[in-house]
Amino acid sequence: MPASTASRPARPAVRSAAKPSSTSRAKASATPASKKPGTAKATTRSIQIVKDKNQPLMDDIRLLGRILGEVIREQEGREAYELVERVRQLSVAFRLKRDAQAGKQMDKLLKSLSGEQTVSVIRAFSYFSHLANIAEDRHHVRRREVHDRDGSLQPGSLAYALERLFDAGVRPAEVARTLENGFVSPVLTAHPTEVQRKSILDAERAIAELVGARDRLHTEREKAANEHLIRARVTQLWQTRMLRYSKLTVADEIENALSYYHATFLREIPKLYTELEEALPGEDVAPFLRMGQWIGGDRDGNPNVTADTMRLALRRQSELALRHYLTELHELGAELSISLRLAGVTPAMQALAERSPDQNEHRMDEPYRRALTGMYARLAATLQALTGTEALRHAVAPQDPYLTPEELLADLRVIQSSLESHHAHALIAPRLKPLMRAVQVFGFHLATLDLRQSSDQHELTIVELLRTARVCEDYAALGELERRALLVDLLNQTRPLRVLGADYSERTLGELAIFETARESLKRFGREALRHYIISHTEDVSDLLEVQLLLKEVGLLRGTLDGEAVCDLIVVPLFETIADLRNAPGIMRGFYELPGMAALVRRSGGEQDIMLGYSDSNKDGGVFTSSWELYRAEIALVQLFDELRQQGPLTLRLFHGRGGTVGRGGGPSYQAILAQPPGTVNGQIRLTEQGEVINSKYANPEIGRRNLETLVAATLEATLLHPTKPAPKAFMDAAQALSDSSFAAYRGLVYDTPGFADFFFAATPIREIAELNIGSRPASRKATRAIEDLRAIPWGFSWGQSRITLPGWCGFGSGIESFLGKDKAGRAEKLALLKRMYKQWPFFRTLLSNLDMVLAKADLDIARRYLELVEDKRLGKKIFGAIEAEFARTEAALALITGENDRLAANPALARSIEHRFPYIDPLNHLQVELMRRYRAIPAEKRAEDPRLERVQRGIHLSINGIAAGLRNTG
Repeated sequence: MPASTASRPARPAVRSAAKPSSTSRAKASATPASKKPGTAKATTRSIQIVKDKNQPLMDDIRLLGRILGEVIREQEGREAYELVERVRQLSVAFRLKRDAQAGKQMDKLLKSLSGEQTVSVIRAFSYFSHLANIAEDRHHVRRREVHDRDGSLQPGSLAYALERLFDAGVRPAEVARTLENGFVSPVLTAHPTEVQRKSILDAERAIAELVGARDRLHTEREKAANEHLIRARVTQLWQTRMLRYSKLTVADEIENALSYYHATFLREIPKLYTELEEALPGEDVAPFLRMGQWIGGDRDGNPNVTADTMRLALRRQSELALRHYLTELHELGAELSISLRLAGVTPAMQALAERSPDQNEHRMDEPYRRALTGMYARLAATLQALTGTEALRHAVAPQDPYLTPEELLADLRVIQSSLESHHAHALIAPRLKPLMRAVQVFGFHLATLDLRQSSDQHELTIVELLRTARVCEDYAALGELERRALLVDLLNQTRPLRVLGADYSERTLGELAIFETARESLKRFGREALRHYIISHTEDVSDLLEVQLLLKEVGLLRGTLDGEAVCDLIVVPLFETIADLRNAPGIMRGFYELPGMAALVRRSGGEQDIMLGYSDSNKDGGVFTSSWELYRAEIALVQLFDELRQQGPLTLRLFHGRGGTVGRGGGPSYQAILAQPPGTVNGQIRLTEQGEVINSKYANPEIGRRNLETLVAATLEATLLHPTKPAPKAFMDAAQALSDSSFAAYRGLVYDTPGFADFFFAATPIREIAELNIGSRPASRKATRAIEDLRAIPWGFSWGQSRITLPGWCGFGSGIESFLGKDKAGRAEKLALLKRMYKQWPFFRTLLSNLDMVLAKADLDIARRYLELVEDKRLGKKIFGAIEAEFARTEAALALITGENDRLAANPALARSIEHRFPYIDPLNHLQVELMRRYRAIPAEKRAEDPRLERVQRGIHLSINGIAAGLRNTG
């Protein structure tokens, strides 16, 4: 409950005192425009204000578009430039002016292009999408700076969250305590939709920096020089191939991910902590925000991930962190040139300097420099010991290595204390404090590497181990209760299962090697390097016990369940399908009811992560049922762990396997976290960042910090303000009814319609995506065309490419139609209920907001072009007709509930973005269809000798890249 004004604690200022409070601002903005005097004039002014604030964005887009055009004319010739310009004009006329004739002309022109012309046009429009992304990102930063200057706080910002907390009477000490017990972790994953090459990413980062610098330039000479540098980078882009000619390896994926640490995380995360410290003066802010990583440890369906790639990932992560620290120590040495002749030091600082092997006579009166030279030498030895690589500089020979990050941090604290004690506090903030925070957060491991494997692979390993040891001839034939009894008995025995000298299969040896490498890596890189072992397709209690037994086999689980067992890793079930989500609470209850299990978890740290899969549950049951079953599972799991905590401390942490698209759990993270069921956050949250979303969120350092800030802000608000209350029974009953009917409609279309899989494989670029060198993981788990076996990521990616975006909306319209029924009186009452749900229930409101976004990004007129690729015209017409009908029902249902007929009425920024983007994406779709038609017309047996093949394939793959860049949240 909010505290009264009299009892509200004193708090640090998070805005200028001259600015109105958030409450008064909210009241002012809530006044309807129609009630205000001079409404017509106000509306005109509002339109002008919007135009004025967007003018810098338009200027940047025009600048980058002009430079790209000039580069194309220079590189490809006037004819190529004029062709691109003609396509652009026709597309703009067709899209924005609704000129049907222009659409026909564009279609005719695109179909007449040669292979070379097609590739040139696709490259041009793809790069324009990339450059438009850069301009938009810069404008987001620009608008944030404007809001910061005028003191207006934006939802999702840390300042906004803290003001809300302080206004509600939450004391700074309570915020700090929440963070001390908190754990917030974005986890970067690699999936087969990341279409960007690192070379392209690096060039685009350089362009982004140059565009950002333009706002700080004043003279025409400076702007001309800046434009010249942008032109150089755009030229680099044009002459750099977008595509990989060889399959992406796990090592490539590791390097791609590490580039975001170098560009953003290592520097921006310490800045975020600094902002928190300034807002909570006198409070110690614990290192609650930590990065996670799957790349190199996620072997579910990826045979290319092995013990070797796991070692490589951990080694490269460590190397990146340590080299960052070495660079900062070197720079710190240059800055701390303090002489003993002018300022004293503490005894501890003097001792640190004396321990240094640096005996250079020019630095004998410079204790900080001497100390830092010694610290650099020790850290260089750490680098060599952990990664086998050498530091770039050696003022003195490497010394005894730091064994833990805490040892390095202790030496940095000696420097900090000495500076504070001798009037040099100002020298701490620029570099020393961020370095200390980085060491706290990233340690010697950089990010926690998760291990993941499918439950069926664990079962096969257990089968072979038990058969070879003559413990059980056919473990796979046992029932669930028999399996549990056997596994618990084995966990209570001290002997290993492996038989010395036995001839195990390569698959089993590979699985055991992962566990052995995990044990070695924990000793090498520290406790935070590996924390979680995730079990895909968790379907029963035995799936968790099998992993515990494998951990025991290598010494990662020690002791017995009926004794003092401890486990070094958190065993994390992943519940993915609709059935799995429904069974999750029962499985976890059964797991914790096993004798000694709760005690084992508590002795091992008292943490239980549970991962919830958004992608597969959506593919399995449709967007509404997936969202609803996730919501129900979370509530049930919270209730279960509330019961378990009565017997002793136990922390539940939900791990959200969100993707980029709405169909895979995507959408704004801030709203998603605030819409979580009550009691499910509690300062604890992990969520995956996947595909192109990683680039759009974290390639730009300032945008990256904003996104990290949003995660922290939402977690604090969800934990301390309790924005969600238990939903009324009427809301829950209505949601269940909607889920039942939308589930039936979705399954009826996708799984029960004869020929639907054939339609999908023909009317989307799924076949071409499977051949594209964009990931190390196969697109399907098995060599079949069954939708059940297809990975959820390429499933959603393909629908996005063809602009149908089916996983993000399918089934909702039919669900609403069925729920409302035909009875007029009952229909009005149920519609009123749905409108109340939309206004009062964050879960429902967020779901509908995401539906609004995905419908706005769909385009069935463009999608209709893909029907040309379906050989069975009757089938294509029938299924596309069913898709169109469901799309229309969903649009009508959304308008009925929200009262808005136009898409994105509540999100004008995204509406503006889409309006500007679509004319540049449309030609890519048209050309993609034409090239896929040409490609598929070449018989498979003749493709190897057809000279057209390489160019056609390249064009298709380039179009995939461009459409993905234009839509942004495709993976």
